[in-house]
Amino acid sequence: MSKKKIVIILLVLCVLIAVIPLAMNRDSEFGGADGQVEEIILEINPEYEAWASPVMEPPGGETESLLFCLQAALGAGVFGYGLGVLRERSRKEKASL
Repeated sequence: MSKKKIVIILLVLCVLIAVIPLAMNRDSEFGGADGQVEEIILEINPEYEAWASPVMEPPGGETESLLFCLQAALGAGVFGYGLGVLRERSRKEKASL
């Protein structure tokens, strides 16, 4: 098996290990900023109606927090990879001169 396949399998496994337990937890009490802001808006304007709804409703606030953290981790990974590519490219250009 190639190294690329092993890395992809391990990344998918890590995501599954993190997501499955939180998706199964239905009784989480963590509330994010979205819910608090909605309450404040309804206090200011009781006639307010949301014009958008979520595509997928996570089973609890902890799951929502996990998904946000995964998004941040993936973004940091892509950013770090890009910096590494740029640094290596610069290093190779200096070596060829």
